[in-house]
Amino acid sequence: MTIKKDKVVEMHCTLTDDKGEVIDSTKGQEAMVFLQGHGNIVPGLEKAIEGMKVGESGDIVVQSKDAYGDHHAEGVQTIPKEALEGIDDLTVGMELQSKDEQGNPFIVCVKEINADTIIVDANHPLAGKTLHFNISIESVREASKEELEHGHIHAHGDSCSH
Repeated sequence: MTIKKDKVVEMHCTLTDDKGEVIDSTKGQEAMVFLQGHGNIVPGLEKAIEGMKVGESGDIVVQSKDAYGDHHAEGVQTIPKEALEGIDDLTVGMELQSKDEQGNPFIVCVKEINADTIIVDANHPLAGKTLHFNISIESVREASKEELEHGHIHAHGDSCSH
């Protein structure tokens, strides 16, 4: 069966950066399983595997614009430390939930802690990066009605995809 929209794909994947350092991998774990054509994995990878079949493998390079987007300087902000009062054990690398002007939630990562200020970054950690995927297609099947209605599968994790 060929990978196309509305098919459930089971795929092993190792994600590395430009230096070849592993960012994420399903090696030694269950393969990732997702519904093709529903934005469950980065767009560039989803497009690249379209038409592949079980048993195929390869290396796929996805530019930042087709993955997590470019890094936006305005996503990095300095806020007063007092704005985070009540958060115990604030550490660099901690992820915090915030809200935009419309009340929509989003995640920021603490990048720096100073005496009076905190620097946070709302960019995805992989924004602005070229992603290198080594993939192998393990299985392709028809999606259930429920999976199509929900736009995702319910059985496995999605390591290597978000």
